[in-house]
Amino acid sequence: MEQLAEELQEQLDCATVFYIGPYGIKESIVVTWIIMAFIALVCFLMTRKLEPDPTKVSKRQLIVETAVDGLRNLVHGIVGEEAKEYGPYLMAVVLYLGISNIIGLVGFKPPTKDLNVTAGLALMSIILIQYAGIHKKGVKGWLHSFIEPVGIMLPFNLLELVIKPVSLCMRLFGNVLGAFVIMELIKAILPVGLPIPFSMYFDIFDGLIQAYVFIFLTGLYIKEAVE
Repeated sequence: MEQLAEELQEQLDCATVFYIGPYGIKESIVVTWIIMAFIALVCFLMTRKLEPDPTKVSKRQLIVETAVDGLRNLVHGIVGEEAKEYGPYLMAVVLYLGISNIIGLVGFKPPTKDLNVTAGLALMSIILIQYAGIHKKGVKGWLHSFIEPVGIMLPFNLLELVIKPVSLCMRLFGNVLGAFVIMELIKAILPVGLPIPFSMYFDIFDGLIQAYVFIFLTGLYIKEAVE
């Protein structure tokens, strides 16, 4: 049992891979760079020599257009027409989170099990949400929204500024970390056969669901901010 606990703790620790001067670069950052490079490479290869003529569209271009339309419809269905300009951010986040949450299948530790990563994503989202409100209503209208519908709601509306990013951060971190721990325990108990069906749920289905939940809540908050 002690050996299992030590192995699990080793898997949960976010190790420092190398240093740039006095700054240690954590494993989650390196994996994030790998994911970014992978997405950039796929985008480069899949979008070369696109054909504007619909009668000459290749299968590769058809796949790209179908994927982009699917992502665009997904995020626009959440934020609505008034906030459609924030769609590219949500599309980028859901791509990153979707790959991050299932990257454990190829031997990497999911960067989203690092609290710093999920906190950074939540902070970026909450800044965008407040920007959306200011952009739509102006500074005066945005400030006035904190005392709506009545002035006594001011403390509660201010508290939401803290609750929303914490909720986004901890929900994503907790679910990814929990799934990771469960899979490691299953592999330790019976490493052959048993992990396969559980991996289909915890590593794939649950990982993609958590990516969707994150952008769904972010999109919903943006929609509320611009209404």
